[in-house]
Amino acid sequence: MGKITGFMEYERVDAEYRPVSERIGDYADLTVPPDGETILRQSARCMDCGVAFCHAGIVVEGASIGCPLGSLIPEINDLAYRGDVEGAWERMIMRHPFPEFTSRVCPALCEGSCTLGEHEPAVTIRNIERYVVDAMLESGKIRPRPPRGRTGRRVAVVGSGPSGLACADTLNRLGNQVTVFERSDRPGGLLTWGIPNMKLEKTLVDNRVRIMTEENVTFVLNAEVGLDVPVIRLMNEFDAIVLCCGATNERRLDVPGSDLKGVHTALEYLSASTRRLLDPGARNESSLDARGKKVVIVGGGDTGTDCVGTAIRQGAGSVVQLEILPPPPESRAEGNPWPLWPRVLRTDYAHHEARELFGEDPRRFSTTLQEIHGARNNGEKVSSVTAVEVEWVASGRGMTPRPLPGTEFEMEADLVLSAMGFVGPERTLIDQLQLEVDGRGNVLAKYDDYKSSLLTVFVAGDMRRGPSLVVQALMEGRNVAIACDRYLKERKAG
Repeated sequence: MGKITGFMEYERVDAEYRPVSERIGDYADLTVPPDGETILRQSARCMDCGVAFCHAGIVVEGASIGCPLGSLIPEINDLAYRGDVEGAWERMIMRHPFPEFTSRVCPALCEGSCTLGEHEPAVTIRNIERYVVDAMLESGKIRPRPPRGRTGRRVAVVGSGPSGLACADTLNRLGNQVTVFERSDRPGGLLTWGIPNMKLEKTLVDNRVRIMTEENVTFVLNAEVGLDVPVIRLMNEFDAIVLCCGATNERRLDVPGSDLKGVHTALEYLSASTRRLLDPGARNESSLDARGKKVVIVGGGDTGTDCVGTAIRQGAGSVVQLEILPPPPESRAEGNPWPLWPRVLRTDYAHHEARELFGEDPRRFSTTLQEIHGARNNGEKVSSVTAVEVEWVASGRGMTPRPLPGTEFEMEADLVLSAMGFVGPERTLIDQLQLEVDGRGNVLAKYDDYKSSLLTVFVAGDMRRGPSLVVQALMEGRNVAIACDRYLKERKAG
């Protein structure tokens, strides 16, 4: 490494956030761009550790170890330390299709498996990646790289979320002619509609789509395959089809009153917020605006946290986030050793904002929603909710939550958001193609070849593996493209 003793000389310096009072007034990037001197010292902390786990990309007992993409992290850090930004970028994109996305939204699985992190704070890998990406963007050096030749094969990619974009990008670089079908009027899938702008600027998605278009990837928008576009047309016109449709069936509230006005899913809410930002002339649905409202969010994951941050920016009167799970420990538990991803309590950007604005953390752990109340004379709108504390008890299915009698409490509410995750892919294409699915409703396809039960139809991303992270979707998109290209080559040779 560039500085063998760097990890002993420099302490970890995390990404700096803009002041809360400033950032809650807009949807601009949350963070302050890191400066070159800070990055030099932070990259110097990367140890010459011999066996690096940060880029392992493996799963052990359901827990991730290192970057799923196998990003060449030690080499990238070394080049960043030496000031070779372009060299670091070239190493980055050898394994990684879109570092501009993960440098903003990835939870940094790599840092959880950093060797230094076994006994000291881990290397700030994501922040180093962010610096390299931003430097390349500012210099205008992230340019189209069309393939040198074409295979003559045509592939349709259905869906333009992270797995679809990664698949299309990789297939195109391998010389195939790629057409991406997207049912929305903008590409990006959950990158566009599920992640708020302050975490992932939509200009980054637009820029990547522009580059791919200049590399001759075709995007067909407002085209839902199976409805607007007959699936038989794709089977007749293309040599292969890759389904990257995601797992967009949201888990909805199933309690009394969940049909009242003012009860929405997280994706409905976040999409409407982003729509107003991208298209100020779009019709404003008042029921999806948190201004002046008492907001209750059910779900304690990243999506729920993004609902907290969005509601604050819209001027919510109060925000409460209910999490049915108990709080994680402050540090690694005995059964969660390094180099597994650390399951510890984290306080995210929106929680800090709520604390400063409302004086307390918005999270209520070990708590779930019991009932939503409204009144007919109030236009069937939500007016309050009843929540209850729970304890987790052993059962035949593992641990299950049990309401604690006497802990019920009521809160006023004008807007209730369900951020309880996704339960699987939508059924339209699955049923039309009669694809085999697993017990959770995901399309059956092996990891090594990504083939569905139907010849020439491949599947990847959340549609295959279930809801997961952006970085895992990118990995699946890249890998399904390689598998599809290999299959088409073998078929031609045969």
